[in-house]
Amino acid sequence: MSEIPAKATESEDPSGGARAKAAGALAADAAHGFADGPGEAATPGDAMWQSSPPGSIYDYIKVASFSIGPDGLVDQWSLRAEQIFGIPADRAVGMDPIDAFIDPDLRERGQRKMAEILDGREWTGVVPFRTPDPVPGGGRGEKGLAEVYVMPTRSLDGEKAAVCIVVDVRTLRSIETDLAASQAIFGQSPFGFLLIDPDLRVRRANHRFASIFGGTPDDHRGKGVHDYLPRPEADRVSATLRRVLETGDSITDMHVTGFVPGSDERRHWSINLYRVHSGTGRPIGIAWLGTDITARRAAAREAAAARRNLALLNEAGARIGNSLDLETTARELLDVVVPGFCDLATVDLYQGLLAGDETPPGLADGSAGLRRVAFSSAVSDAPFPGAGAPVAVGAVHHFPFNSPCADALRTARPQAIPGEEGGLVQSTLAVPMVAHDTVVGLAQFSRTKGSEPFGDRDRDLAVELAARAAVCIDNARLYRREHERALILQRSLLPPGDPVASGLDIACRYLPGNASTGRPSEVGGDWFDVIELPGHRTALVVGDVMGRGLRAAVAMGELRTAVRTLALLDLEPAEVLSALDEIARGLGTPGGVQQATRAARRPREADLSEVYLATCVYAVYDSVTRRCTFANAGHLPPVLVEPGEPALMLDVPPGLPLGVGGEPFEEVEVDLPEGALLALYTDGLVESRDHPLDEGLNAFVGALTDPSSPLEDVCDHVLNTLDSHHGEDDIALLMARVQGLPVDSVGDWTLPREPRSVGRAREHARGQLLAWDLEPLVDTTELLVSELVTNALRYGEGEIRLRLLLDRTLVCEVWDAGLVQPRRRRARDTDEGGRGLQLVGLLSAAWGSRRTPRGKTVWFELPLPDGETGLADPAEALLSLF
Repeated sequence: MSEIPAKATESEDPSGGARAKAAGALAADAAHGFADGPGEAATPGDAMWQSSPPGSIYDYIKVASFSIGPDGLVDQWSLRAEQIFGIPADRAVGMDPIDAFIDPDLRERGQRKMAEILDGREWTGVVPFRTPDPVPGGGRGEKGLAEVYVMPTRSLDGEKAAVCIVVDVRTLRSIETDLAASQAIFGQSPFGFLLIDPDLRVRRANHRFASIFGGTPDDHRGKGVHDYLPRPEADRVSATLRRVLETGDSITDMHVTGFVPGSDERRHWSINLYRVHSGTGRPIGIAWLGTDITARRAAAREAAAARRNLALLNEAGARIGNSLDLETTARELLDVVVPGFCDLATVDLYQGLLAGDETPPGLADGSAGLRRVAFSSAVSDAPFPGAGAPVAVGAVHHFPFNSPCADALRTARPQAIPGEEGGLVQSTLAVPMVAHDTVVGLAQFSRTKGSEPFGDRDRDLAVELAARAAVCIDNARLYRREHERALILQRSLLPPGDPVASGLDIACRYLPGNASTGRPSEVGGDWFDVIELPGHRTALVVGDVMGRGLRAAVAMGELRTAVRTLALLDLEPAEVLSALDEIARGLGTPGGVQQATRAARRPREADLSEVYLATCVYAVYDSVTRRCTFANAGHLPPVLVEPGEPALMLDVPPGLPLGVGGEPFEEVEVDLPEGALLALYTDGLVESRDHPLDEGLNAFVGALTDPSSPLEDVCDHVLNTLDSHHGEDDIALLMARVQGLPVDSVGDWTLPREPRSVGRAREHARGQLLAWDLEPLVDTTELLVSELVTNALRYGEGEIRLRLLLDRTLVCEVWDAGLVQPRRRRARDTDEGGRGLQLVGLLSAAWGSRRTPRGKTVWFELPLPDGETGLADPAEALLSLF
C-alpha cells in the first residue's frame, strides 16, 4: 500500500457516509504510524488533525488523489477522484490509468511516462483525459483537462509505486475568471460595493465607495452602517440587512438618505442587497451595491414639479373663465390655486375697472382704490396677512405707496414678500394681473410655515396663472360693459315709466336676460309698447327680434320706432304689420327696403348673418266700443281672461315672422267685456331649456286665475309661478284690464248734409260741454266744430256724424263718407278762405284725420281746464292768421 500523508480535509460528504468511513480508515492508519515522509515514522502524538471551516478553498478547487501500484495499475482511489472522474472505487481499482483515461493517440507517450515514474522520477504536467464509458460498450465518456502531480513512493514491500495528485483545470480557470470578475467589481466598478459579514461589519469595500466616504478601502474594514448614516436611517438599514441575511430575499432599489464627510448636502442612494453564499451553500455575508441618485432625485423632483405645474395650468384653463362674471372668475382662480399651489390667496381688482371706467386712475403709482373680490384659505379661516386690519371681501382699500404690493402694481412685476416673525405665513407672492398690457388688479399667494418656500418655477407659474385669470377678467369686464350698454339702449327704447291709456289699466314687466345660471347671457330683442291713438284708442304691441346682443337691441329699436310711426298714421293692424315686414327685410340690406325688394327678385345665396327676423303682435283697442283688433306676425297668441271665466288663448292667425315676406296678415276683432284681462308676452316667459313651450303656455294660462286682483299683483304672481328667473332669455309681459268709457262720457249725433247742420253741431257741442261742466271749452269747441262740419259739407260726401269723447282730454270727431283726406295749407293774404284747418291747428292740442271703412274721420283734441296745458285764446288765434 502506498504511503499517504496523514493530513486530511474534512468537509461535507456528498457520498452519503463513504467519506466519513474513509476518514475513519485514515485515522486508524495514522494511529498505526503512517509517516509524514519517506523513511520517517510518526508516533500517534505527532499526528495532527485540522478541520477546515466551511468556505475553505477546497470547497471550490476540485483536488483528488489516487495511488498506482508497482504493476502500474490503480490500487487506491479517493472519494474526490470519484467526484472528478465519476468512477466508483470498486471499478477504478485495478484499472490501467493510461488505457482508461488517455486518448489512444497519447497512450504510447503515457506508457513511457509511467515507466519513468515507476522508475522513481517525479512528474508534473497538464494531461488531457477522457473518462471511461459509464456503461461498458455504451459510448465514449466525457473529456477533461487535469493538472497532475506524480510523486514516486514505495510500498511496504519496498516496491516502487506512485501517488498522483489531480486538480481539475477547468475549475481552476473558472476560479481565475471569478477572481478577475471580483477584482473588476471591487476595483473598476463605478458603483459603491461592499461585502458585509454576518456581524453586519464591512469585510471589503471597493475604491468607489472609499472615494465617496474617504480613506482607502482597507480603512473601512470592520465598520458598520451606523458609521455612515444618521441613526434613524442606520437602524432601518440594519434591520433590512438582518432580514436579507436571515431570509435570503434580495432587496432592489432601496432608497437611503445620508451625508458624506465634509459636506452638509443631503445625498440619496439606491441600494441593492443580496445574500452571498460559500461554495457549500452556507451564507457568508451580504453584498451591498449602491448608486448615487441625488441628481436623479433632483431631476425627478423637477419633473414632478413640472408635471404638477402643467396639470395646474390645464386645470386653470378648464376652470377659469367659464363665466363672464368678474367676481366668479376671481373665485375660480382661487379654487384652482388653493390648496394645490398655496395655502392662502386673494384677488383685488381696480375699483375703476369694476365701475366701468376704461382706464382706472392712479395706475402710475399703484395707489388707486382696489376692491377685494375673492379670498380663499386652506388654514381654517385664517385672515390674510398684511399691515393693518384685515380687508373683507367686497371692501375697497389702498396699498401704501412704498409697499411691495404697490410696487408690483407700478412695475407690473411680481414681488416676493417674506413672512413676519411669529406669524403664520412663511412667504407671499404679490403678482400683478396683466391683460393686454393693462394691469387690472393684484393676486396674492401665500404659503404657511412648514410648506416649501416659493421658488423661481413657482414664481413663473404664479405669473402665468394670474395672466390667464386677468385675460378672463378683462373679457368679463368688456362683456359687462357691452351688456350694460346694450341694456341701457334697450331700456331707453322701452316705454318710460308706467304707460297710461284711455279705457285701459296697464301693467308691464321687462326682465332682461342675465348670467344667474353661470352661462354667458346677452340682451335680447324683446320689446313692448303702448301707443295712444286718436279717438281714445290704444295700440298694444309686443315683439321679439330673433338673436341676442347689441345687434338684436338695435334692430328692436328700429322696429319699435317704425311701429310707432306707422301707428300714428292710423293704419289698420294688418297694414301696420305688412309695412313693418318690408322694413324688417330692409334692415339687413345697405340700400334699405327698396334695395331689399329688388334683391328679393334675384336668386342669390342668403347671408344669414344679415337676416333680421322678428315676431310681433299688434292690437288696437277702442275704448268706446270695447272692441280690440288683433294682427299677428308669428308671435305667441294673446291670452284673454273674462270675468268669471277661465283664461283662454285667442285664436289669432299667427302669420309669418317679420322679415320673411310673401304672405298677407289677417285681422281678428274681439269684443272685450268690462273688467276683462288681456295679456301679451314673449317666449322667454313660457319657454326655457327645462320647460317646453306647451308646458309653459299651459302654466301661464293656469296662473291667470284672478283677473280682479290689482294688475301689479297679477304680474308678480305670474312671474313667480312660472319660475321666470332662469335668466336664459328676456321676458316682456304686458297686461291690460278693460275699462271702457262710460256711456255718459260719449256724445254722438248724426247730421244731415245741409247748411243748417253747422248750427246744430254747435248747439250739440255746447249742450254736451255744459252737461260735462266744461264751460271754459265751449267757445273754442264751437268754433272748431263749426270749421270741421263746414269742411265736411263742402268737401265730403254722405251724412255727417259728430262725436264728442271725454276722458283725460276732450276729443271731437267729424265723420263723413268722403275718401279725400283734408290737407292743411298756408293761405295767402288775399285769399278769402283756406284758413279753417290752420285755425284748428292753432286752437287744439292735436288734430288729424284717419280713414275708416266707410270714409274718413277728422278729429281734434283739447286739454281739460284742469290740465297742465293752458287753453289758447280764440281771438288771438284769429288775429295770428292775418
